[in-house]
Amino acid sequence: MKVFKFGGASVKDAQSVKNVAAVLETQGFEGCLLIVSAMGKTTNALEKVVENYFAKKNYQSEIENVKLKHLEISEELFEKGHSVFAEISLFFSDIESFLRRNKSPNYNFVYDQVVSCGELISSKILSEYLNDIQFKNKWCDARDFIKTDHNYREGNVNWEETEKKMAGFDQHTCYVTQGFIGSDDHNFTVTLGREGSDYSAAIFAYCMNAETMTIWKDVPGVMTGDPRKFDNVSLLTHLSYEDAIEMAYYGASIIHPKTLQPLQQKKIPFYVKSFLEPLNPGTRVGSNESKSDKESFILKENQHLMRIATRDFSFIAEDHLSQIFSLLAKNKIKISLMQNSAISLDLCVEDIYDSIDELEKELQQEFKTEIIKSVSLYTIRNANLEDSNKIYQNKNVLLEQISQKTVQVVTN
Repeated sequence: MKVFKFGGASVKDAQSVKNVAAVLETQGFEGCLLIVSAMGKTTNALEKVVENYFAKKNYQSEIENVKLKHLEISEELFEKGHSVFAEISLFFSDIESFLRRNKSPNYNFVYDQVVSCGELISSKILSEYLNDIQFKNKWCDARDFIKTDHNYREGNVNWEETEKKMAGFDQHTCYVTQGFIGSDDHNFTVTLGREGSDYSAAIFAYCMNAETMTIWKDVPGVMTGDPRKFDNVSLLTHLSYEDAIEMAYYGASIIHPKTLQPLQQKKIPFYVKSFLEPLNPGTRVGSNESKSDKESFILKENQHLMRIATRDFSFIAEDHLSQIFSLLAKNKIKISLMQNSAISLDLCVEDIYDSIDELEKELQQEFKTEIIKSVSLYTIRNANLEDSNKIYQNKNVLLEQISQKTVQVVTN
């Protein structure tokens, strides 16, 4: 069984859906499972629905806009009267029905029930289209297979239960399913974290003992830097798991941080390839690859720099750190970089759930705090230390840290 993951950019419109079929023609469609993301910017649009719902604004018009977009795409793919049109309408009716009946004040719970529909709809459209052109496949609901706890918006996988659920897959049949979603023990939808479709693919690959896993992107593979952010970048044709995990940890957007560990455990080769040039080799990540010594650049934007100090100028001790980390975990704020001195702790953090102000409020009960919002974190791996400042030389440097041949700099 081969696992292929197609992201939002690869199914953003009718022509892109047709291109998925062209990619499959080059790869072979026998015994494979396709993981599909929501189309284009659908996730953002459905997030707006949830925002409007809680703000008691008109969310129905947002739902209608997303629905019309999917129907327009489908009109270019299917003949009039095709059953897929009724199914698309039903998905959106389900969203409206859920929001009308919902009594839960839990934002994260509501988010997962609404935003997850993007993947369900896109995968249904792709599955129906492939069947129509004789790429025979079975559509399946990922929530029936990936079982999680009820940590909405960032579910933790119940691996034992998930493996049991996946035992019935036929290795010779082709399937189309969704990324990003699973379900808890009450069968409510739980998402796996923003951009979690790569992780979904790794979960399926692990549990099904896949031969390979391939993620299809609009870039040639893993580059030494995002070509939209850095000049003179090149393709990394081979990476060790260690390299890839390190790059994901530092924030390389092309690899989801949780994706690699399940693959590494079973030594499943992992490819990143271009859906625009499917015959090109892309990047191979595997256990037999040597560690790369190429200089590479990673940029994480929309970070916040937080400085925490004791009120009495005493040392930042273990009990202080325990208290700080507990509050970070409670507010689901992730640390991207940490540096401490005797009386202060500097944290560059990522605030996915917009809870930085609540964190600061709680911290100020015991500590003095200072926050600089909307900063950028540059990471240079295998850095040429003599000229590593070339990528941020015109920026205001707020924090710098050098570890072996890795340079990390926070700027604004």
